[in-house]
Amino acid sequence: MKAKMKALFTEEQGQGMTEYGLVLGVIAVAVVGVLALLREEILDMFTEVTDAVTGRNNTPTTP
Repeated sequence: MKAKMKALFTEEQGQGMTEYGLVLGVIAVAVVGVLALLREEILDMFTEVTDAVTGRNNTPTTP
């Protein structure tokens, strides 16, 4: 019985996968946070690219 209890505390199988899962979770939360913060800038970039590809030019022309 004592050996089984000791094995429960010293067994490390699966610990590596748990650590990778936690790191992946933190990275995913960070990416979502950054995307939320930069939402307007990202939308503006896509709008500029779409306008350039479709031929719409919203920039003012100088005489």
